[in-house]
Amino acid sequence: MDTIFYNGKIKTMDSHYPLASAVAVKDGLIAAIGGEELLAFKTPTSRLVDLKGRLMLPGFGDSHMHALEFGESLVNVDLNRCSSIEQMIATVKSFILDLSIPAGGYVVGRGWDQEIFAEKRLPTRWDLDRISTRHPIVLTRTCGHMAVANSKALEIYGITAHTPQPEGGAFQVDEYGEPTGIFTELAINLVAPNRTNISVEDSKESILRALEYASSKGITSIHTEDLASCPGVDYQVILDAYEQLAQEGRLPVRIYEQCLLSSCEELEGFINKGYIQGIGDEFFKIGPLKIIIDGSLGARTAYMRVPYKDDPSTRGIEVVNQKELNELVLCAQRHYLSVAIHAIGDKAVEMALDSIEHAQEQCPHGDLRHGIVHCQITDHALLERFSQLGVQAYIQPVFVASDMYIASVRVGKELARTSYNWRSLYELGVHISGGSDCPIAPLDVLQGIYCAVTRKDLNGNPPEGWYPEQCLSVEQAVELYTKNVAWASYEEKMKGTISFGKYADMVVLDQDIFQLSPEEILTVNVDMTIMDGVIRYLREEEK
Repeated sequence: MDTIFYNGKIKTMDSHYPLASAVAVKDGLIAAIGGEELLAFKTPTSRLVDLKGRLMLPGFGDSHMHALEFGESLVNVDLNRCSSIEQMIATVKSFILDLSIPAGGYVVGRGWDQEIFAEKRLPTRWDLDRISTRHPIVLTRTCGHMAVANSKALEIYGITAHTPQPEGGAFQVDEYGEPTGIFTELAINLVAPNRTNISVEDSKESILRALEYASSKGITSIHTEDLASCPGVDYQVILDAYEQLAQEGRLPVRIYEQCLLSSCEELEGFINKGYIQGIGDEFFKIGPLKIIIDGSLGARTAYMRVPYKDDPSTRGIEVVNQKELNELVLCAQRHYLSVAIHAIGDKAVEMALDSIEHAQEQCPHGDLRHGIVHCQITDHALLERFSQLGVQAYIQPVFVASDMYIASVRVGKELARTSYNWRSLYELGVHISGGSDCPIAPLDVLQGIYCAVTRKDLNGNPPEGWYPEQCLSVEQAVELYTKNVAWASYEEKMKGTISFGKYADMVVLDQDIFQLSPEEILTVNVDMTIMDGVIRYLREEEK
């Protein structure tokens, strides 16, 4: 044996052998599961790892995030802790000074949220002009579906009162028709920095920055959407970066790429290059076609059936129409390619389900695990259609920590009650997997488990939980981030549980989350992350 982990409490998530105290690893695979008798298999070269009674689980997974974008955000301005526009202004000013960014240098940040600002309004170009009129500045809202740019950025990109509104997005104007600096959805690309000079090596650095952080959180598998993370950069650069990292043995996390392609022509070209679902190796694989229908609830760009309760002038933004969506999904279906469709508003969810049903009727075949990413605003009929059509749900439980405070305001109490309904999906037999949508939310599985179990914010509010009848058990929540993530990528035979012959991907926690109160889950630390039988992360206290 290469390594034997012993003296632990091993929760395998495999119903055939649910508990053990030792696991042996050979050539990156789980070779034996049991008790202290496994120590008899040690050889002079075996490594023995004493778990000291701690809980070991299958390695955590994240079923939807943006690794490359997250890696880049780690070196840009972090606005997540800004509770006011004034604090945001001060934070960006300090960033420019600390890094000595010269005049003309592009300044990018992310994480602001007007819902928690003391001013209770959107920032504008004129707010950002107080930071600098010599640096182009673009700051993206936490959701990624809205951004604010200063006057210098508008000047550089030629955005004026005469600029036509783009399809699939919009920029706001004041009463005089002048742009306020707020851009939503595809309009954000109008002020996106020129990224055409990004190289494969640049991409590799950003990817590794993100994945090393992920490993520190116990994550061994990620479904990530990266192909559109750098507007203007050919997706081949990003694919080459991942493929090289895999060949070099440098990926600390297994990657399943959700491929955002905007047209049937682009998809056909992608497939003609040999990129079909499942191609790759055990460290990097091509996953489903990613499609975006709408925006976010916080930015009021999620596409709704009826106008927003707090802004009757809009139903959100339809990024693609039903005809375009049907064509894309049917094209994927004909190529035996699953789809992962971003849909947040109830109308967007309806459109996604309609397109999948249409594809299944036109071209019925095979085990295609189509899914909807986010699927936040729903009613009972939509939830039942998930089950009827066999559509999986990629959910982000941590979203309730903030969205519970705006859902009823945006869509009304009746619709809010049937939204974020994970328990209902679970009881309907729908495959649901857990993710973070990082960098939109923190890359922290334990926070996700806490929110799934309590439906409270990170301060423990409300005390009874938000619609607590939709809470999951700890066991169900752990399934979201282990075996269900594996199923979502057709890899349930190789990962997701600690079982004989599967990848030796595990996580060790310093406390047993099955014995704690739900609120105490947030106090738990990841002590060790094992991927492919190798300890990829060891908490400082354990070194």
